[in-house]
Amino acid sequence: MAAQAGKLVVVGAGAVGSSVAYAALIRGSAREVVLYDIDQAKVEAEVLDLAHGTQFTGASSITGGTDLALAADADIVVITAGAKQRPGQTRLELAGTNARILEALMPRLVERAPDAVYVLVTNPCDVLTVIAQRISGLPAARVFASGTVLDTSRLRWLLGERVGVSRSSVHAYIVGEHGDTEFPLWTCATIGGVPLRDWTADDGSRAFTPESLEALAHNVRTAAYRVIEGKGATNYAIGLSAARIVEAVLGREDAVLPVSSVLSGQHGIHSVALSLPSVVGVGGVRRVLEVPMDDGELARLGRSAEALRASAQSLGY
Repeated sequence: MAAQAGKLVVVGAGAVGSSVAYAALIRGSAREVVLYDIDQAKVEAEVLDLAHGTQFTGASSITGGTDLALAADADIVVITAGAKQRPGQTRLELAGTNARILEALMPRLVERAPDAVYVLVTNPCDVLTVIAQRISGLPAARVFASGTVLDTSRLRWLLGERVGVSRSSVHAYIVGEHGDTEFPLWTCATIGGVPLRDWTADDGSRAFTPESLEALAHNVRTAAYRVIEGKGATNYAIGLSAARIVEAVLGREDAVLPVSSVLSGQHGIHSVALSLPSVVGVGGVRRVLEVPMDDGELARLGRSAEALRASAQSLGY
């Protein structure tokens, strides 16, 4: 298995960070994977456990520890450090605690890896992206969040399961906040090139009604809460999602992914980070796409932006 060139630093060796490192090793997302955490026993154990399996993961290497100097010369840094979401707690309720952690961490990271692309996975990732971008002074293209990449994967899986079609043939996006105000773009959703709303069942009836589409959207919005209630954290799917973003950056792919970056006028929104389909490649977010939306979707995007703006302002940003 050929590993992709480049150095990936994962900050935080908890359930999510360790899953990012694990997914990156298995997928060959980066030649060098580094795991950093302030908990020495935890990070050393995670690195050792991962290293023991590298015979089976190709050419990627894994190192790590408690010294932030490990981030030097990183090509991409994935930040997962922070308090985890408790059962019943919204992502925005996490904002205050994790904002303080980021304020202390971000300047030290940028000092050691000034040329890296930074990807925020810690929740609430949209609000933290605004904070990280302002603290660092880096271009918005180089400081963005995983956003609704995972939510979009959840949606495509549900749609494919419902109609018995491979999820790779389903093209639909979740946009807005990675949280309670996110929503699907049904206007431009397709299955195999057929508009989603026109997809028919075997008997010729419409496969999707407005009620069934709303139920699907609700299932996506609440998916993380269901997983957290059952096992305490979401980690495997977000680990895979983050590894996919790493590959788009290091592989210079110019892949379209719904990451969250600070907007500069797209759909009339400024200075708020939320997810829209974006071209991700060398240097980070190369372009944020203004995909077609109907009036209802534009209104929902505006409400999502205002919720995130209010949260950032409550933290002084």
